[in-house]
Amino acid sequence: MEFLELIAPCHFGMESVLKREIYDLGYEISQVEDGRVTFLGDWEAVARANVFLRTAERVLVKAGSFQARTFEELFQGTKAVEWERYIPVDGKFWVTKATSVRSTLFSTSDIQSIIKKAMVERLKTVWNQEWFSEEGASYPVRAFLLKDQVTLTLDTTGESLHRRGYRIYKSKAPLTETLAAALLMLTPWKKDRILVDPFCGSGTFPIEAALMAANIAPGMKRHFLGESWENLIARELWAEAVEEANDLADLDIRTDIQGYDIDGDAVRAARENARLAGVDHLIHFQQRPVSALSHPKKYGFLVTNPPYGERLEEKENLPALYRELGERFAALDSWSAYMITAYEDAEKYIGRKADKNRKIYNGMMKTYFYQFLGPKPPRKKEE
Repeated sequence: MEFLELIAPCHFGMESVLKREIYDLGYEISQVEDGRVTFLGDWEAVARANVFLRTAERVLVKAGSFQARTFEELFQGTKAVEWERYIPVDGKFWVTKATSVRSTLFSTSDIQSIIKKAMVERLKTVWNQEWFSEEGASYPVRAFLLKDQVTLTLDTTGESLHRRGYRIYKSKAPLTETLAAALLMLTPWKKDRILVDPFCGSGTFPIEAALMAANIAPGMKRHFLGESWENLIARELWAEAVEEANDLADLDIRTDIQGYDIDGDAVRAARENARLAGVDHLIHFQQRPVSALSHPKKYGFLVTNPPYGERLEEKENLPALYRELGERFAALDSWSAYMITAYEDAEKYIGRKADKNRKIYNGMMKTYFYQFLGPKPPRKKEE
């Protein structure tokens, strides 16, 4: 059995959530850094991680790591990596992305070009060929430079893991599926508790919550780049991962998950997305303004991504909107609220200081995850 170092990038600040997911899959974690978790596994782990991880952006195989302060050191370090272990003679390979943080080498286009040249030189020698057709499967390389330490990886995922395959219809200011799942995991919400999103948009929070409640693996309905790597990963490993996911899913559960939005088109999109995700029977969507937010039961959760007011005319409406949200939340007996927003006056107009607050970058936008904690429900008496 060949053991690999696997790297799972994630949203900054969500490393602890991803770490817990990887442990739950049964793998040993070797390193946790800003925005990524490294763990140990085999090629079966590559397939299972792609199918099961909710909060990772992709699954990368670490090919090599070395120090480089000059382009010559970058070239020689890359050339020393045993690329032939991964890339067959007809494989298509290129450096799809390079990032450089606090490193002497900072021109990402030059970094990409030099890594590709070094890979070609290595494989020319190994395969005893002067030219490669690159007509076979794709093996994209991702390079990370941090404080002059170069890490070279192969991307097994292809399209990012937030592309679950269900969100065909999008609304304004959508939240990625991976970030929505991570934020849900930061809350104490469980499948037997009420969850309401009063600004549901295309339905990402309710749908991710329903997938979690029914234990539906997020990658069950999509394909991954590594499926074409028949020289490395047997096709049955992918099939077995999906079969395992099917066995674990529980579609017969009952939930109280609701999504509301004032925009009728958004609600229709959310319903269709939920249908494509296979969880439309677990969510109640309705066109409803935040002023109509109410629920008869106690100890529920508001989890939402309200408008940020990126356009000037929208910004003028935010004080009234957040004030209304605060009033409706205050009327919900014993509820908790979790909200991601870039609006810095959110607490002021909600009328309550958050019990906890996290700064989170949603793409390039600085946002805050406000957590307003309600009381815990009483323990159920054992029968």
